[in-house]
Amino acid sequence: MNTFRDLLIWQKSMNLVTEIYQLTNSFPKEEIYGLSSQIRRCSISIPSNIAEGYGRDGNNDYLRFLNISISSLFEMQTQLEISFNLKYITEYQFNKINGESREIERMLSSFIRKIKGRK
Repeated sequence: MNTFRDLLIWQKSMNLVTEIYQLTNSFPKEEIYGLSSQIRRCSISIPSNIAEGYGRDGNNDYLRFLNISISSLFEMQTQLEISFNLKYITEYQFNKINGESREIERMLSSFIRKIKGRK
């Protein structure tokens, strides 16, 4: 592995950001500075922290950024559920994005355990 771009988890989380942006484009205009903006920021935080942690020296720093990434993922999942409850997204859209985010969650959890094992 030469760069964070080679990490499948980073690639999948980058795809998730694109999907989140496309999904939130249809949110009501009054949500542009509210829920829509918050979901976007959380989704951006996921691959950004994976990349930033990759560039840090030492496992402890890397783990800190991976934990920020998974926290942002949990926040985004919560906001997606709120969006579904408010009927901003359909059940199909929610299930699709939620499924993808759960896969990233499992990958991140596994990756964190692997890094912890290197300490």
